Amino acid sequence: MTVKGTVHRYGNDVDTDVIIPARYLNTSSEEELAAHCMEDIDPDFIKRVKKGDVIVAEDNFGCGSSREHAPIAIKASGVSLVIANTFARIFYRNAINIGLPILECPEAVKRIKAGDTVRCDLAKGVITDETTGESFQAQPFPDFIQRIIDAGGLLKSLK
Repeated sequence: MTVKGTVHRYGNDVDTDVIIPARYLNTSSEEELAAHCMEDIDPDFIKRVKKGDVIVAEDNFGCGSSREHAPIAIKASGVSLVIANTFARIFYRNAINIGLPILECPEAVKRIKAGDTVRCDLAKGVITDETTGESFQAQPFPDFIQRIIDAGGLLKSLK
C-alpha cells in the first residue's frame, strides 16, 4: 500500500488532549471527532488537511490518555500516515487497532518540512520526500500487523 500527501509538522509531546480535546469525547462520530482534530494546537488544521495528508512529529507523539478517539480523529480527518521519532506506547497500539499507519523514522523527521509532499510505500517502509527527492528507510510492520492496517483496523481484519 502506498500513501501520498502534504506534510503537517508538529514538535515533541503532542498529547491526546490536543489531538482531540476532552470536551469532544462525548461523541463516537468519526466525522465529529475529525472536525475538531488538532484544534487546540493548530486551529487551522482541519481547514488545511486534505485526504491523504501526512503528519510528521518529533518525540512521544500521542502521549497522555489511552483514548482511541485520538487516532480515530486523525484518520477520519483524512490523514493517511503519521511519521514520528517515537510514539507513546498506547497511541501506537491504538493506531494499529483502528488502522492508522504510523512509522518511526528519526532521519525522515529531521529532514522533512511542513508543506513537503511525501510518498510512502508502507509495505517496504520507504518514505520519499518528493519535494526534495530524499528517501528514508523506516522499519516496516510485520506482515500480520500490515494486514490489520490494510483491513482498516483490528476488528475489520477479523471479519
